[in-house]
Amino acid sequence: MSATTSTPSRQQVLTALAETKKFILISHENPDGDALGSLVAMSEVLRCLGSDSLILMSAEDLPLPYEYRSLGLKNVIHSLPDDVAERTFVFLDCGNIDRNPADISDHDGALILNIDHHHDNTLFGTVNHVVADAACTTEIIWDLMHGLGVSPNQTIAEALYVGLVTDTGMFMYENTGTRAHEMAAELIAAGVDVHGIYRQLYEGIPFGKLQLLARGLANVERHDDGVLTLTHLTADDYQSADAQENYSEGIVDHLRSVEGTLVAALVRDRLSEGHSDQRKVSLRACDNSVDVSLIARAQNGGGHRQAAGFTTTMTKAEIVAFLRHEIAAQI
Repeated sequence: MSATTSTPSRQQVLTALAETKKFILISHENPDGDALGSLVAMSEVLRCLGSDSLILMSAEDLPLPYEYRSLGLKNVIHSLPDDVAERTFVFLDCGNIDRNPADISDHDGALILNIDHHHDNTLFGTVNHVVADAACTTEIIWDLMHGLGVSPNQTIAEALYVGLVTDTGMFMYENTGTRAHEMAAELIAAGVDVHGIYRQLYEGIPFGKLQLLARGLANVERHDDGVLTLTHLTADDYQSADAQENYSEGIVDHLRSVEGTLVAALVRDRLSEGHSDQRKVSLRACDNSVDVSLIARAQNGGGHRQAAGFTTTMTKAEIVAFLRHEIAAQI
């Protein structure tokens, strides 16, 4: 591994991880590959150090999407444990403390380690180890793992690789740097089955996901000479396709490849009980002309310059008008 620049936050996190023995690991709602890979890898690193860690997730986020089920989450809880006062909180890949399944407002004295790579992280931790130029949060955990003297076993290597592959778009996004490839090389040497993970993530898709994609592509519309390419999925689309809510993952990436597009957007109804009046909006920027994280933050969302999202009760028409206005303001 190439040399890592030592920072005060890195040293503080390493000290806390090495000297503390009980943890609660948390990521953002609707966790993606980087979030889940970070949770599994960090939990296993801590186990190798002889520490006890619990993974706090909302029951709504389980079961995991089919592509991530082989990660094998362990020690998952849905509410804070009785011994919460004895535990250190470790937030992973979570740019905003409000985007998580726990209300820790009653634990103001708790030590919070905030480990993330989102450039718009709100720095809510006691220690904020935010590395904005890291390709993914699992890259940061890979670095911390070395700092703790832990070698990647099969569980760690696979979890880190899932986070790396998904957040770099199979090494094709602009956030892919030399360290991402160094990390991949080490994980492959540790036993990662590259083709097996590719098939797990991107092949063997349920037929309902293909049907949902067909509906998404049929609903595509373009605005402002194609600057905004957008599609939407309604609850009826999901029902007709016999599709689960997470089957929409990846649809927006088809839109970003359309010639002339600066921003691609997917607007989809939420299906979970109690949220049927809400819509989730996924945004992708095609170059550096528009920072979609600024657009998402205007609706209390977040993300990266080129990939972000938010949840809203606005109608689809209102969302389109909002997006057109915000994009125009940047270009």
